[in-house]
Formats: sequence, structure tokens, C-alpha cells
Amino acid sequence: MTVRQFTLVCSVSALALVTACSSNPPRSVPYQPANAQAPYQAPNQAVQYGNVSGIDVVSGASRTSGGGAVLGAVLGAVVGRQIGGGSGRDVATGLGAIGGAVIGNTVEARRKGEADVYRISVQLDNGGVVQFDYQRIDDLRVGDRVRLQDGQLHRV
Repeated sequence: MTVRQFTLVCSVSALALVTACSSNPPRSVPYQPANAQAPYQAPNQAVQYGNVSGIDVVSGASRTSGGGAVLGAVLGAVVGRQIGGGSGRDVATGLGAIGGAVIGNTVEARRKGEADVYRISVQLDNGGVVQFDYQRIDDLRVGDRVRLQDGQLHRV
């Protein structure tokens, strides 16, 4: 195996690894984005009751960070550099970078799209309002009676 083939295989393997390494939180655990506050904790871990007052879908795909495009451009340029010779190599490198950036941005947007969450608003019996983000809500509906215990919602 030549150095050129080895570099190509490593680049393609790295791209496959990056796109395959997405992880979603378990479905039974509330979704906690990186910038989220700690889950709501009732004073003295008391059980509280309330009603679901709203359910909204919060999209995670509205904006990409650009990291996918940059990584895709670098990997695309490396792969493109392995093709051709002379000025053809330069053209292949440029096309690889552009194509990689487009593909990387698309992959990042798709992964963020999987991060869409349901924001559940609960009007507590004591007058307070709390919100929770969940990946899935099954058959929870506005108006349902819920119990808040240990920072988790449970339908009553």
C-alpha cells in the first residue's frame, strides 16, 4: 500500500467515524442541552402536582455551528489532494474542499435536526410554572394532570 493510498483510506475512515459517532440521550431521560440549567428541584424534594399548560417543539436544526463544514472541507481537501497530478491535483483539492464543506454542513444540520425537543410547560397547583425538555412525550397532551417528583414529570 502506497503512502497515497494509506492517506486516502485514513481520510475516508475518519470521515465515516465522525459521521457515525452521533449519540442521542436515552428516551426515558429528559433532554438536557449543554447550556441548560439544572433540572427543577422542588424545595425539600416535595412532590408537586400541576397540569400541562403547553407543548412546543424546539428545533435544533435552525442553525449549524460551522464545525461540520470546516471538518468536511479539511477531509474533502485531503481526499481531493490524492487525485491527479499538477494543476489537476489543485483543482481536485479545491473541489474536494468545497464538496466536503457542503456534505459536512448537511451532516451537522441533520444531526441537529435529530435534537428537536418537546418543551413541556407545567402550571403547578401552587401557581408556579416550570418547563422541561424531552426527546419524546408519547401521548402526553395539554391539560393532562402531572406529578413533579425528583425533577421528573409523571402523568397521574
